[in-house]
Parts: sequence; structure tokens; C-alpha cells
Amino acid sequence: MRFASAPASAASAPASAAPVLAPSALGPSQRPLAHASLVMLALIPLCLIALAADERTLNGVSVWAKPLKFQVSLILHLMTAAVLLHLVQPAARNAATMRAVALVLAVCALLEAAYITLQAARGRASHFNFETPLESALYSAMGVGAVLLIAGAAWIGALILRRPADGVGPGLRLGAGLGLILGAAATFAVAGYLGNNGGHWIGGAPSDVDGLPVLGWARDGGDLRVPHFFATHLMQALPLAGWAADRWARSRAPALVWAAAGLGLALVAGTFMQALAGRPFL
Repeated sequence: MRFASAPASAASAPASAAPVLAPSALGPSQRPLAHASLVMLALIPLCLIALAADERTLNGVSVWAKPLKFQVSLILHLMTAAVLLHLVQPAARNAATMRAVALVLAVCALLEAAYITLQAARGRASHFNFETPLESALYSAMGVGAVLLIAGAAWIGALILRRPADGVGPGLRLGAGLGLILGAAATFAVAGYLGNNGGHWIGGAPSDVDGLPVLGWARDGGDLRVPHFFATHLMQALPLAGWAADRWARSRAPALVWAAAGLGLALVAGTFMQALAGRPFL
């Protein structure tokens, strides 16, 4: 797939239109993101085997459900950052500051995945676990890491808006920039409330038993993971909306991206209010 606007001719195709996941296309700021993603990808089959063989549960579901979800989510987050960095001018993309930001993203993701997986192996909660001084400190450290992961995405979004690569369409530029920045802001807002709430349940049983398939969202009360999900995934939805707008409605691409951003934020706000009212998403 070519994740850039269609060039006027093959001869004028910009470098940013290269297949963005090809190893040869990855720059120094993108390689740590890709390498960390591969490490976590290797953990997924191991966790699937453990899920099938280990009967222990936590909050009513397999102890391995959380690490699997986080591994997939972190891989998607890192690869989104790696792909969208192609939309930044090469000089800014490969600058020392951006390389440092990418390294921080990769290290934070790996440490978070490692701790959540280790706690699953121990049959212990990773989140909201203050039972021992060490677990309390590590949970706080995870919170710092999560902030850095989201802030790093917003940094990339700002670079895309300020220093886009040649040939990037207006819809994709705006969609990627807004997606990363608004997605980060909405995630901070929802995750901050979730953290202060002491858990994701509101009005229902504090258990993940009988939650929605795959996602696990509560069906007997409010669940703050719902708006968190939609907030975080604005980072993927809006770039895709911008790419599609460039491809099929280029003259109206910015307006369509702004409309998609408004709808996305409305979905986050609506599901947030729904969760606060103690009502399930479905």
C-alpha cells in the first residue's frame, strides 16, 4: 500500500510514496519503532499458547487477556507512528530530536508490555495494583510511560502539520496531524479520569465476566475503556479519512477531515457520558 497522495505521474512520485513498511524505507527514527513492534509481535503466539493452557483468571477472565490486548494495541500505536513519520520532511524525520522521541516510544512500549506480561505470568494485576510498594511504584512508572507514548504521538502530529514531506496531500497531512494531536488530547482526558476512578467499571459489577467478545467491555454497566478506545484510535481513523479524502474528493479533503474529526470527538464524548451514566456501550 502507498500511504501518500497519488502523484500526477510516475516520474513525479515523491520519495514519501515508497512502500512505507519496506525495510529499506525505514529511517533511523522509524527503526526502533519497527523493532519494538517485532519483539511484541513475537510475544503474541506465546501468550496465545498460555491463554489456552493456563486456567487462572483475573477479574473473571484469563490472566493472559490483558497482555494480549496491550501487545496488539502497542504494536498498532508504534507502527502508526512509524508509518506516519513518512509524512514528515526527511530532515525533521531523521533529526536527533525525533530519533530520541522514537527511542523513548519504543522503550516505553517494550517496558509496559514486559511488565503487564510478567504480572500475568505471576497471576497478579498490573493496573490499579497498590498491594506492595514495588507494584505501586511500577504502576506509577507505567503511567509515566503511557504519558510519554501519547505525547510522542502528538509530537509527530505537530511535525506533520508544520513540516510535511513533499507530495503529501492536504487531506492526509491534516488527517494525520489532527489524528495524532486530537487522539492524544482525548486519550489524556479519558485516561486521566479513568485513573482517578480507580478502575474502568461504573455502575456494574467490578468484573470482566460476560463482557463483549474480544473487547471485553462491560454489558451490565458503564465502561471507561469504551471512550478510551475511540479516543486512542482517532490516531488511525483520521489519517485514513484524510487519505481517502485525498483519493476520492481532493478538493474537499480538508473540510471532510474536519468533519471526521468532529464526528470522532463526538463519539468519544458520547461514549464517555454514556459510561459515566453507568450505561453499557451495547
